[in-house]
Amino acid sequence: MYRDPEAASPGAPSRDVLLVSAIITVSLSVTVVLCGLCHWCQRKLGKRYKNSLETVGTPDSGRGRSEKKAIKLPAGGKAVNTAPVPGQTPHDESDRRTEPHSSVSDLVNSLTSEMLMLSPGSEEDEAHEGCSRENLGRIQFSVGYNFQESTLTVKIMKAQELPAKDFSGTSDPFVKIYLLPDKKHKLETKVKRKNLNPHWNETFLFEGFPYEKVVQRILYLQVLDYDRFSRNDPIGEVSIPLNKVDLTQMQTFWKDLKPCSDGSGSRGELLLSLCYNPSANSIIVNIIKARNLKAMDIGGTSDPYVKVWLMYKDKRVEKKKTVTMKRNLNPIFNESFAFDIPTEKLRETTIIITVMDKDKLSRNDVIGKIYLSWKSGPGEVKHWKDMIARPRQPVAQWHQLKA
Repeated sequence: MYRDPEAASPGAPSRDVLLVSAIITVSLSVTVVLCGLCHWCQRKLGKRYKNSLETVGTPDSGRGRSEKKAIKLPAGGKAVNTAPVPGQTPHDESDRRTEPHSSVSDLVNSLTSEMLMLSPGSEEDEAHEGCSRENLGRIQFSVGYNFQESTLTVKIMKAQELPAKDFSGTSDPFVKIYLLPDKKHKLETKVKRKNLNPHWNETFLFEGFPYEKVVQRILYLQVLDYDRFSRNDPIGEVSIPLNKVDLTQMQTFWKDLKPCSDGSGSRGELLLSLCYNPSANSIIVNIIKARNLKAMDIGGTSDPYVKVWLMYKDKRVEKKKTVTMKRNLNPIFNESFAFDIPTEKLRETTIIITVMDKDKLSRNDVIGKIYLSWKSGPGEVKHWKDMIARPRQPVAQWHQLKA
């Protein structure tokens, strides 16, 4: 029997069906390839966008350097913060969904950029440090030499704006006078009770000093707060090489007091961490441990505890403290304290950490302090910057205790 070769055999696919199947297969393959390319592009664009934001927030970015140079201009700070980020793509639907987080990130970047305008060690930073944390007051004195009598005359006149060392909000200041490197022989003024702007007007004579030896000495003045029941608290110091002074006549000086160097280095160190949560408007301060604390008791030890003060615009807001560690110069605390701080108030906020020595018979002694803010000393500013730059992450750092 003759069978038509073009007739389809039962169960064999037709030519049209094969053609449609081939087209569908090719279409699916192209779709898969295009989807893969789109996903790869999205990852690349997202990575580039993320890197651009990270570059703006880092201290080494070009934007940070330009703002640092522009600080001398009256209105240079905030205008830079509102500038668009180079290479930033328009917000898509995912950006709108995370807009609250983005606004917080922008504010954090803004705070970080403003803090970069005052780099540690710069003249501007030292000026801010002097007016905030290191404002220990100033002292007026005069010095001169009598060649006929071989006598050096030092007159302590007055001091202004001394810090309060007592709980009553005042101090009992007096001045010790040395001619370094000799520390065995000293002269002292009278104690001025409860006075932050004392007037002494006392004259002291160093007799029998040849002029050749006088110019080899350093006039050292140390202002202290008198304490009847415990050690006197140092307030500040001033030193001036006498070979740089015209001693032929009495010269009068106003000098800012600096932290006392003879005791600050031996007060010990404190390890603490800061964790900033911008969404919760809070900072968690974790007092971890201390080492090599200064012995404040006669037995050669201390009973330390830590006070944490939250300050806003130089006003006390909230205080918290740790437990007391008995007879321990290397205590481990591991205590955390949370403080509510709105983001808009972060610029004016200071956290004061004070390590105290507990005393049952008299008032507690201050071992040392730490001032944390964006305008403190270099080490404190670095810790504050790191806290802002790494939200929701505990940032730990050792700090040297200061008077």
